[in-house]
Amino acid sequence: MHRRGVGAGAIAKKKLAEAKYKERGTVLAEDQIVQMSKQLETFKSNLEEFASKHKQEIRKNPQFRVQFQEMCATIGVDPLASGKGFWSEMLGVGDFYYELGVQIIEVCLALKHRNGGLITLDELHQRVLKGRGKYAQDVSQDDLVRAIKKLKVMGNGFGMIPVGGSYLVQSVPAELNMDHTVVLQLAEKKGYVTVSEIKGSLKWEKERACHVLDHLLKEGLAWLDSQAAGEAQYWLPALFSELTSRDVTPEEANQMTP
Repeated sequence: MHRRGVGAGAIAKKKLAEAKYKERGTVLAEDQIVQMSKQLETFKSNLEEFASKHKQEIRKNPQFRVQFQEMCATIGVDPLASGKGFWSEMLGVGDFYYELGVQIIEVCLALKHRNGGLITLDELHQRVLKGRGKYAQDVSQDDLVRAIKKLKVMGNGFGMIPVGGSYLVQSVPAELNMDHTVVLQLAEKKGYVTVSEIKGSLKWEKERACHVLDHLLKEGLAWLDSQAAGEAQYWLPALFSELTSRDVTPEEANQMTP
C-alpha cells in the first residue's frame, strides 16, 4: 500500500495556525513588556514620593541611606551619581559622595608619608569622622566603600584590598598582585611579617618571598627593621597599631629604615 501524501490544503492550514500562534505570542510578549514598564513607572513614582518625604533621613542616616539605595537598584537607578539629575538635586547625595571622596583623598595624602598609600578602612573612617566635626552629616564605612569605588572608576590609584574581615584602602597607583595581597593578609595580626613566616605559612621559596617584600619596600608600603632579634622584620605601617594611634613625621619614618 502507498502512504497517502499530505494535501496542499492541510499544509496551508498548518502554516496558518503556526502564524496565528506566533502572532499571538508576539502580542502576549508586547503586553508583558507594556505591563512591566507601567509597573516600573509606578514604582519609580512611588520611590520619588518616598525620597521627597524622607529626604532628611536619607541624607543623615547611613542605614536609611543604604536601604534607599537598595530600593533604587531594583529599577536600575543610581541615586549616588554626581551631576544635576533628579536624585542629586532632591537628596544632595551626589554632592555628599563627591565631598566625601575629596575628604578621603585629603586624608590619604596627609598620611602617605608614613603609610606609603595604604590605610585600614577603620582608621580612614575614624579620621574622616574627626575631620567632619560632630555637627556634620554622619558617615558610615559603607559610605566610604561606595565613595572609594567611585574614585577607583576615575582611575587615580584607589582600590581596596580585603584583610581580616575588613579592607586596606590603597590610594597610590602601585601594582599589587595576589602575592602582595596574601602577604598583607599574613601581616594583619602583628603588623609585620618575616621571610621565614612567609615560607612557613605560604610554602613559598625564599626568592618568591623576598621578591614580594622588596616590591613593598620599593613602593613605600613596608618598612624594614633589620635590627630585630632573630631576623629582619617587614612592618606594614598601615597595620601597625602603635603608628595608627599617633602621627609619625617623615624623619621618624626614615629612622626605621636602614
